[in-house]
Amino acid sequence: MSFHPAYFNTRFRVEQMPSSWPESFVIVTAYATTGEQWSDEENERADEALRRRLNELDVWITRITGFYHGIGHTEPGWAVEIDLATGIGLGRDYRQDAIFHVEGDRLAVVSCAEQDVAAVGSFRERVDPAATQAFAINTQSLDLP
Repeated sequence: MSFHPAYFNTRFRVEQMPSSWPESFVIVTAYATTGEQWSDEENERADEALRRRLNELDVWITRITGFYHGIGHTEPGWAVEIDLATGIGLGRDYRQDAIFHVEGDRLAVVSCAEQDVAAVGSFRERVDPAATQAFAINTQSLDLP
């Protein structure tokens, strides 16, 4: 699988920096990323459904927003302490092409269809605590192959 270049340029911001991050977690979203364009309302409904489902798991969870200034794309998601297989399943359920997986400080992108994995780099170097200002959420889908 060929991953969209945006995955390798994604940075993250959090509303409130956690006191510590779990050793392993996934980052999953429910916003349109599969070549489709959804209305703000559709994206927000999907995000709320994902949030409720994650809360039912009773695990560590925090809001995290991925952004890529190069194309002006910003997408709210959830960092959640679940295993990779569960994360991939959630990605599929919410029509995602891929999710991010963090192990230690290693960030990887994982396709939800083929489960291909590509290393991205250091997760902590991509968390931008200074990026707490409001970003306009771009609900336009990325052009994915």
